[in-house]
Amino acid sequence: MQVKSRHHLRSDAVSDVETTLEEQLGVSPDGDAYERVEFEETDWEVVLIDGEPQVAYFDDEPFLTVRGANVYEPEKQLVTVDSGAISFVSDGADVMRPGITEATDDIEPDDLVVIAEESHGKVLAVGRARVEGSDMVGSEGKVIDSLHHVGDDLYEFSG
Repeated sequence: MQVKSRHHLRSDAVSDVETTLEEQLGVSPDGDAYERVEFEETDWEVVLIDGEPQVAYFDDEPFLTVRGANVYEPEKQLVTVDSGAISFVSDGADVMRPGITEATDDIEPDDLVVIAEESHGKVLAVGRARVEGSDMVGSEGKVIDSLHHVGDDLYEFSG
C-alpha cells in the first residue's frame, strides 16, 4: 500500500479517537505519538500509535485494527467464534451464525465489532454487524460483514 500522506494528530483529534474507543470498546489507548496515514489507492486511513497501526477509520469512524484489538483487548462489541470458523474468518469471510459461540449484548445492527476466537481470545477480524448481539448465535445466516482481517493489506502494513 502506497502512503499518500502522513501527519501527526493534534491533541484534540487524539482526544476524539481515545474517547470514541473508550465509549465503543471500553479500551484506553495510551501512546506518545499519534500519526494519521492515508493511502493512494484505498479508502483506508490508519492511526499509528507509537508507530503501530492500531486504529483505522471504517466509514469515517475510528475503530481498533486487528493488531490494536490484540493489544488493548476490548470487552465491548465483541463476538467470539469457535475453532471451526477460525480459518474462514482469518481469510476474510463474512461471519455466519453457526460459527459464533457468543456476542456481547451491546451490539446493534451496523455497529463495528471485533471478532475473536474462543480458545485464546486472539482477535481475527473486524466487521460490521447485521443484527443485534443477542441475535448472533444461531443455526443459519450471515450476521457480520468482514471489513479487515488477519493477513490483509491493512494487517500487513507497518508504519
